[in-house]
Amino acid sequence: MRTILINLLFASLFMLTSCSLYRVDIRQGNELEDDNIAKLKIGMNKKQVTFLMGSPLLTDPFHKNRWDFVHTHREGYEKTKRKLLTLYFEDGKVVRIDDSKLAETTLEE
Repeated sequence: MRTILINLLFASLFMLTSCSLYRVDIRQGNELEDDNIAKLKIGMNKKQVTFLMGSPLLTDPFHKNRWDFVHTHREGYEKTKRKLLTLYFEDGKVVRIDDSKLAETTLEE
């Protein structure tokens, strides 16, 4: 009788530990691929940038000549990682590429 109870206890503990919640991987924003970023050049027009990178996730209404491409990614229970690429335009052409925040940064939740 005692061995049956012990086996039942271990079986129930085993089944309870396998009942953890599953969290889906979440990807949001523009996919910032290294080969596409390497193709960005000073002097490209907005159509060329849109063809290469897609539409910017953020367009600042106060700074129409600034495009922000943001990508966030969270795998399961890990912390959220973010990449940011900012392009500056003058007369419809890229004049500056700010990739200083392109390295993945971890966001606290």
